[in-house]
Amino acid sequence: MAHHKEERTLVILKPDCVQRGILGQIIERFERKGLRIAGLKMVHLSDAELEGHYAPHKDKPFFTSLKNYMKSSPVVVMVVMGIKAVDAVRLIVGPTKGYAADAGSIRGDFSMSGNVTIVHASDSVEAGVSESARLFKDSEIFDYNRADFLHVYGEEELA
Repeated sequence: MAHHKEERTLVILKPDCVQRGILGQIIERFERKGLRIAGLKMVHLSDAELEGHYAPHKDKPFFTSLKNYMKSSPVVVMVVMGIKAVDAVRLIVGPTKGYAADAGSIRGDFSMSGNVTIVHASDSVEAGVSESARLFKDSEIFDYNRADFLHVYGEEELA
């Protein structure tokens, strides 16, 4: 089913995305690009999950406020897959500071903040694997081909 060249990335639709009622608009951008939603659920992230996810930041002064923000609402977590998915998702999402992000990117269109940034996206192939494993059981990630898969990629990309 899934193509051997596909990458896995974790996307978190953060509390501001949920509270502003823009989940559908954000998910649509990944689907419209041709990426595959392989897992999707709404959750309340626990302290342990947040400490694991944000481990590099846990000693920084902003960590408590970051954790409080991420626990202020349920979030939607997604495993997104496709060939070159990590780079494609990061391009769609845009740079962290919404006020500096290009129009057309999620943050460029929906965020004015450097902290309240609508979405999280894995920053590497390795992070995509480890972050999705932290929040999803294998049984929650679905292996299927989108009906348009052969029309999203060129023949040489699928070889």
